[in-house]
Amino acid sequence: QVQLVESGGGLVQAGGSLRLSCAASGIIFSIHDMGWYRLAPGKQRELVATITSGGITNYTDSVKGRFTISRVNAKNTVYLQMNGLKPEDTAVYYCNAKKWAITYWGQGTQVTVSS
Repeated sequence: QVQLVESGGGLVQAGGSLRLSCAASGIIFSIHDMGWYRLAPGKQRELVATITSGGITNYTDSVKGRFTISRVNAKNTVYLQMNGLKPEDTAVYYCNAKKWAITYWGQGTQVTVSS
């Protein structure tokens, strides 16, 4: 049974920081590409950041320079360090694991940034 469990969300003031974690089980974590997506009310799901099994990272333009994705394979965990948070970053953040045509999703964690 595959599980992706996100944690670390919460309420923070603009300019603050949060670190999201996603702990994976039931998969060979090290061979999966991992990603963070977000869904805000009234908007489409948006890719935030990805990290390949080889450690190559990619970010959407709006978070470049503020967010950092990383992974620790020994802990089966992917992280999203979010600095300089803005109200427009408010969303439910989802963890994603992908290998070939198979994709797994977590249940999401709410991030709310107050102005």
